Amino acid sequence: MRLVLLGPPGAGKGTQAKEISKRMSIPHISTGDMFRQAIKEGTELGKQAEAYLKEGRLVPDTITIGLIQERLTMPDTHNGFLLDGFPRTKPQAEALDRWLDGQGANIDYVLNIEVPREQILIRLTGRRICKGCGATYHVQYNPPQNSGICDFCGEKLSQRPDDTETVVSHRLDVYVEQTSLLVKYYREKGILKEIDGSHDIPEVTQAIGMALGSDWR
Repeated sequence: MRLVLLGPPGAGKGTQAKEISKRMSIPHISTGDMFRQAIKEGTELGKQAEAYLKEGRLVPDTITIGLIQERLTMPDTHNGFLLDGFPRTKPQAEALDRWLDGQGANIDYVLNIEVPREQILIRLTGRRICKGCGATYHVQYNPPQNSGICDFCGEKLSQRPDDTETVVSHRLDVYVEQTSLLVKYYREKGILKEIDGSHDIPEVTQAIGMALGSDWR
């Protein structure tokens, strides 16, 4: 089965992707991992992507799509795959569909994990990190025994710069702007599955299983 996973930052995509990959016996292909692998292997597209990333620039669609095509020709994708982080825009989705059509294939379902903006803000802005041992906490869901102090090493906890409300709000705005037309595109194709990601992890996993029906193991 060929799947695409969508969802805003903080929606829990990474956790669900691991479960989907395991149950469906298909590789979880994230854009970040794909870039790192191509760069590590020194492929031509990997070298081109690395040049952009080193300069802090966005990798052009032509290179990203080329890397996706390169990855989807590998043997482990023959029974399907789960794309995470691609496509991000409607033009990318259209390019992917054209390429898959040329291979006699198509995307079966697109899983869109939806979480209310207010809940995402709580999830992300409440995270705290221990610089001493790397332990992670959440002020509401997983607080330390002593406020602001790590349970394991006693170091002071801190908030990552990208977890502030201002930064998280901007990331959410960018996500919505990028994906609104993408979601509409897949909805009109009749392959979009809306998943309520506001519940606990097992409940979200169960909802994904119900959406995939008999193909879920």
